[in-house]
Amino acid sequence: MSIFGKIKNAIFGGEAKAAEPETKTAPAPAAAAPAERAAISEVDVAARLDSIPGSDKLNWRTSIVDLMKLVQIDASYGNRKELAQELGNGDYSGSAEDNILLHKQVMNKIAAAGGIVPADLKD
Repeated sequence: MSIFGKIKNAIFGGEAKAAEPETKTAPAPAAAAPAERAAISEVDVAARLDSIPGSDKLNWRTSIVDLMKLVQIDASYGNRKELAQELGNGDYSGSAEDNILLHKQVMNKIAAAGGIVPADLKD
């Protein structure tokens, strides 16, 4: 599973796991997809992440490293680079600017997947 997929599953829980295979299959299950997307769209991302034990000790709202730690994903440079490549950033260097951009890209993609993400976390 992709790094982003792991983050998405950590936020959306079982709903994302159920929806993920359908995005890879033929049109037959497409009728079920809108109902599942509706369920996913009800996930308040900030509230969900705030409810994870230890969230108050991490700066997950601005730090990709802390976000990854919060959802129990190895936040090593290699994993962050892989995540950046998944999101279309092939020249990720691990700089502070790159990490800020990567965090925003993740939040935007979570929002695009139907999560309710506060505007200040996306832009």
